[in-house]
Order: sequence, then C-alpha cells, then structure tokens
Amino acid sequence: MWRLVEAYTDNRDFVETGGPVLLVILGVVFLMWTLILERYWYFRTGHTSAVRALVERWEARRDKTSWNAHQVRRAGVSQVSMSLSKNISMIKTLVALCPLLGLLGTVTGMIEVFDVMAAGSGNTRAMASGVSRATIPTMAGMVAAISGFVFSVQLERLAEAEEDRVADRLGSDA
Repeated sequence: MWRLVEAYTDNRDFVETGGPVLLVILGVVFLMWTLILERYWYFRTGHTSAVRALVERWEARRDKTSWNAHQVRRAGVSQVSMSLSKNISMIKTLVALCPLLGLLGTVTGMIEVFDVMAAGSGNTRAMASGVSRATIPTMAGMVAAISGFVFSVQLERLAEAEEDRVADRLGSDA
C-alpha cells in the first residue's frame, strides 16, 4: 500500500513540476493510445469476421466475371479498407499534436522564467521551476510523439497489407 501512495505522490509531483500543459499532453496521449489499442483490437477480432462475411458473399455469387461483379468486388474491398484505416488519420493527427503541445509547455515555462527575471528578485529556485516547466512538457511531447509515430506507421502498413490480402482472396480485379 505504501508503494502505491509513494507512486501517486511521485507522479503528482512530476505533473506539478511540468505545469498544466503536461496534463493536456497526458490527455492527448491517453486518447492516442486508446485509439491505437482499439485498432489492434479490431485487427484481432472484428476484422476477421468482416472479411469472412465478405468472402462468403463473394463466393455465393454466381457471376464473378462481369463488370457488375467486379464493381461489387471493388466495393467490398473498399468497405474493408475503410474499416481497416478508421481512426488512423486521427492517431496521426494526435501524434503531430504532441510535439506542438510540448512546444507550448516550453513557451509557458520560459514566460515564467522571464517573469521571475523581470521582477528582479534573482530567485534561482523560481527560475529553476520555470525551466523545469519548459523542459518537462517538451520531453513528454517528444516521447509521446515518437511512440505514437512508431505504432501509427505499423498500423498503416498492417491496414495496407490486409487490404491487399482481402483483394487477393476475392480474386484478381481484371
């Protein structure tokens, strides 16, 4: 129990040191990772049943060579493709937002440093607080962006590969 309280206190102190922008970054990271995990969950569960249903509909067709059949096939592959790439653009947007929020933290922290310097007090502890409010959100934004970028690229490649695999299962598009 004591370790839990200590971990909570350490995290609270870290967030207070990083300033209010760190909470915004935390919210963006939480949303980004929720969407990333949702996409992986869909690939493992919902995607297989959607492909199975599409293949069964295609196999039940008598005509697979006419222009209409090819349009039905193309529409089915397109629907699967849309399902696969759902939320990936939102994940990429959140990835791009993380460093910008880190930069916002840098600016707000430096403003705090300049306020202390303008007061002429020479309080090094107050200046150090501003510097930490400038550097911690920058670091957090970059770490979040890098981790999200790696997984967004992986998800995008996985979606493209699955789309090709589904198109191949339905036969060539001549």
